[in-house]
Amino acid sequence: MRLRLLSSARWQRIIKRSLPTTLFGRSLLIIILPVAVMQIAVTWVFFDAHWQTVTSRLSEGLAGDVAWAVESYQDDPSPAALAKLTDRAERSMSLSIALQPGRTLPTGRRPALFAVVDRSMERALLARLDAPFWFDTTRYPAYVDIRVKVPQGVLRVLAPRDRAIATQGHIFVLWMTVATLILTAISILFIRNQVRAIERLASAAEDFGRGIEAPAFKPHGAREVRQAAHAFLAMKSRIQRHIDQRTALLASVSHDLRTPLTRLKLELALAEPGKRNAEMKRDLAEMEHMIDEYLAFARGEGGEAVETIRLRGLIEEVSEGAVRAGARVEVAADPELTASVRPNALKRALSNLVMNAAVHGEHIAVAAHARTSGGVEIIIDDDGPGIPEDRYEDAFKAFNRLDESRNQNEKGVGLGLAIARDVARGHGGDVTLSRSPLGGLRAIVRLPG
Repeated sequence: MRLRLLSSARWQRIIKRSLPTTLFGRSLLIIILPVAVMQIAVTWVFFDAHWQTVTSRLSEGLAGDVAWAVESYQDDPSPAALAKLTDRAERSMSLSIALQPGRTLPTGRRPALFAVVDRSMERALLARLDAPFWFDTTRYPAYVDIRVKVPQGVLRVLAPRDRAIATQGHIFVLWMTVATLILTAISILFIRNQVRAIERLASAAEDFGRGIEAPAFKPHGAREVRQAAHAFLAMKSRIQRHIDQRTALLASVSHDLRTPLTRLKLELALAEPGKRNAEMKRDLAEMEHMIDEYLAFARGEGGEAVETIRLRGLIEEVSEGAVRAGARVEVAADPELTASVRPNALKRALSNLVMNAAVHGEHIAVAAHARTSGGVEIIIDDDGPGIPEDRYEDAFKAFNRLDESRNQNEKGVGLGLAIARDVARGHGGDVTLSRSPLGGLRAIVRLPG
């Protein structure tokens, strides 16, 4: 029982892998497969119950006429009787009879396209003739060549093909094939039109997720697809309204917070220099940096336009900050490698990753290359202490600082990796972490094409 269940599950997996994965392919299969099965069944029934029966009856009738001609000749093999027999067979049965003195029967025969034709003819001739015979249904398009061994040589009979074979069978098959092709073409046109509407909806949803506006999108297709499109547009409007409200709120918060910070910085600038004055300036700078990170994380860069840029220039610009921080940076990227991105957003994401590597390591390697599956991949390696594998995902959580012993007065609130992943996902890609060949952490930024 267990083996039977395992075998059934295995066959189900094989069938599942063999089926089309696209909606277009599956819809086409649902429509075309029943039509094809029906056409095959009808054709099979036609050939088995009609065409084969008619062909057998015609072969039996022709074999009877050939047997009559052979017996008539053997009764009187004189030239005069043969001439009379030939004339009668031509007029009454459309048979062309000729004696080939001293000849022998051929040894080979080309098989017919439909084996049932040869089988029916051979069975009929065996039932009616006692003498050796040979026949060929393929040598002449319009005739069947039958030869019978007689004492004087070979008696050759040429019969019209329609006397041995139901010649309308191929016309039926042709019409069935044409009908199938027409139905398939109509199905492809209708299914393609419906699937295109779903593809447009998916493309609009993907563009919206990547921050790209698609003003030309309109509900199209079947009623259910239009309902889904209207629901998407309503959802998009609600999300955009929420983003606009949040952006306005953040702009107000930014203004409200920066105003007192500016006053405090001005008062400290006018105050007498001192140790406490320097500490307060440092605290204000840290607060300003924290506010910038909070706002950048919450705001994102969704309003920025997408541009096609060369990645090497952007990577080198980002790497300059790490070099100024004292790290040694190596850049490996094709100068002609391009990507369609929001430049400022990607620059901020890469800057966070590179500066994070510079804080924890001394040697940084940044490489960029095109992916075989499409898109680009940017890899940042460092020789720092790295992160345990079981905490890779924790590193992306907002406000999460994995190093609990780190001085809390240092800049940074645990948003660098969170912002980097948010930017990458906003482009339709992602950021993942792994162990670096340099011994530290490897950050991989994948962007779609």
